[in-house]
Amino acid sequence: MPPRAVIFDLDGTLLDSLPLVLAAISHAVEPFGERPTMEIFARLGGPPERFLLPMVGAAEHVPGAMERLQRFHRENAQLIRPYAGVGRMLDGLHAAGVRAALWTGRDRSSAQWLLRAHGLEPRFAAIVCGDDLPSHKPDPAGLREILRQLELAAGDALFVGDADVDVLGGSDAGVATMLIAHARAVAPEIAARAWRTVSTPADAFDVVLQRVQAFA
Repeated sequence: MPPRAVIFDLDGTLLDSLPLVLAAISHAVEPFGERPTMEIFARLGGPPERFLLPMVGAAEHVPGAMERLQRFHRENAQLIRPYAGVGRMLDGLHAAGVRAALWTGRDRSSAQWLLRAHGLEPRFAAIVCGDDLPSHKPDPAGLREILRQLELAAGDALFVGDADVDVLGGSDAGVATMLIAHARAVAPEIAARAWRTVSTPADAFDVVLQRVQAFA
């Protein structure tokens, strides 16, 4: 049976923000040494403090890195755009009677700003952000909260994300999870827990539409 809801991650899944996020992190940690690569996206999904600490080397450097990260993002957030095909895919879900929801590690303020800037907020029947709950990805509490709001069982939903923490959280919640790998290598233990792995967001959107339209 097709899913009754498709739940999406935001950055790197619906929004083409990964280059800007990487640039913002690079700017944040520049005074402290380490330069991140695309591999960091496998670990993102919680508050910035969590992934910045090992990169800056000491807790006293985190506030300065956070300030640099937030300033860079504020000054450049207008460069973030939805991936091509997002609107068509969401229209297809609506036409098939399948609800869309969002589970993102991004804080609610910046997530809402981005969604509203691109007219996407009304498309989602439920939204859970990184600062809505005390836990963070890969803890599945946020995904379970969406299922609770939508009154769905885990088997009624499909989750789409691009980070290892998405696969781990979805798997632990019992929700079939599709992983967008982008240009990175996916560890075998992560791939084994994904329902399906695709290369790009466009591939994921095609799979979602095929899944919901197969029973139309």
